[in-house]
Amino acid sequence: MQQDEPLLQLTPNRVAGLRRQKAGFFLLMVLSIITVIPIVVLILYMLKLGLPAISWEFITGYPRNGMREGGILPAIVGTLYLTLGTALFSVPPGIAAAIYLSEYAKDTKLTRMIRIAMVNLSGIPSVVYGLFGLGLFVLFLNFGTSILAASLTLSIMTLPIIISTTEEALRAVPNSFRVVSVSLGASRWQTIWKIVLPQSLPGMITGVILGLERAAGETAPILFTGATFFLPRLPQSPFDATMALPYHLYVISTQIPGMPIQIQYGTVLVLLVFVLTMNIIATLIRSRARAKRHW
Repeated sequence: MQQDEPLLQLTPNRVAGLRRQKAGFFLLMVLSIITVIPIVVLILYMLKLGLPAISWEFITGYPRNGMREGGILPAIVGTLYLTLGTALFSVPPGIAAAIYLSEYAKDTKLTRMIRIAMVNLSGIPSVVYGLFGLGLFVLFLNFGTSILAASLTLSIMTLPIIISTTEEALRAVPNSFRVVSVSLGASRWQTIWKIVLPQSLPGMITGVILGLERAAGETAPILFTGATFFLPRLPQSPFDATMALPYHLYVISTQIPGMPIQIQYGTVLVLLVFVLTMNIIATLIRSRARAKRHW
């Protein structure tokens, strides 16, 4: 009985604390429900209107009759090309810059200014990046309206996100891992390559996917640099213009009168599945990396 007495002694302050805790949990639950319900309703609404348009012809066919009929294959392939091009031009330099800032650069006024600049660049409207890409890649470098110009523009837009999130993932690795590795005779680069990078892989993948998802769903940058209104064939080279799902959705929603609403929402569903597939792949890779992590 003497061991149970402390458990039964609830002071007024403790009772008040438990009540506040329950009230806080209840408030969080209500806010979560308020947040989730509109998202679920929106997805169900898109499924209701978009599923009738989904068919094999819609996925693999070419648009015809002023894009009121046929499929959206050029837009799907174009979005895939732009996403892969963005990954090619943004992921390697972004990870390299994050490694330098986290592992090699000293904490000076310059590095602090660089980090502040990256945060500010992450918040710049995408249309500004589109105008920058138009001036630099399309006109000055004479790439023209092409997949290459659009991919470079999107890569500049995603670089701040990739660098910031990757640097945070690298800094999250315990410093003791580095100390032990160096004490066993490994060089700094061997420590980064064999220890730090594998342990920070989940966070790095999160940053990369966040950046690429933003690039896949943007309209303004590709509007100026690489997207075309209608293309009855697939692009043949990086210097060709291309259709893309975000721009295609904008066109059929605002520029074509009499467009069936099923086609509009069917395009939305395809873009949603495209982004969701990227998330699922990233989640699987991240889960395996976390299972191998030693902290």
